[in-house]
Amino acid sequence: MDQELVNRFRQQALRHLDEAYNLARWLTRNSHDAEDVVQEACLRALRGFAQFRGEDARAWLLTIVRNTCYTWLKRHKSHVALLDADADIDTVESSAGDPLAAISRRLESEELRAAMEELPVEFREVIVLKDLQGLSYQEISRIIAAPLGTVMSRLSRGRRRLAQRLCAEKGAG
Repeated sequence: MDQELVNRFRQQALRHLDEAYNLARWLTRNSHDAEDVVQEACLRALRGFAQFRGEDARAWLLTIVRNTCYTWLKRHKSHVALLDADADIDTVESSAGDPLAAISRRLESEELRAAMEELPVEFREVIVLKDLQGLSYQEISRIIAAPLGTVMSRLSRGRRRLAQRLCAEKGAG
């Protein structure tokens, strides 16, 4: 493979590797599976990088990661993805001054993660892309290959379901 092409790939696409992993982690619900998916997606992206014409490399790579995730999910339909106990999606730093506050933040983040895990994948992916990764509606629309209205609708419905789930837990607890 052309070394110049590989260098451009590293410069333009691989700088978005953390975002790619984050998306894969939320879609597969497992850190090890996410690593496998991102590795496969990066290989696919590298093979197709010669056709990349300099559009938004982040959206381009995340589209490949998303498609690779869906292929993986179809292949492993019967596979039960368990949440890793040591997953580092939202690490909470301990505060020496207030350990109770640190524990409270950790419990809230675990409740949020559990509620996110229960969302249907089409809602979960738009919430991750918009709220966790800060992509625009237009970028998300390109990544998931859906009209802008669909992105906005899924985001609204997903956020509503997430809020209902979190409020139900607070009421029950």
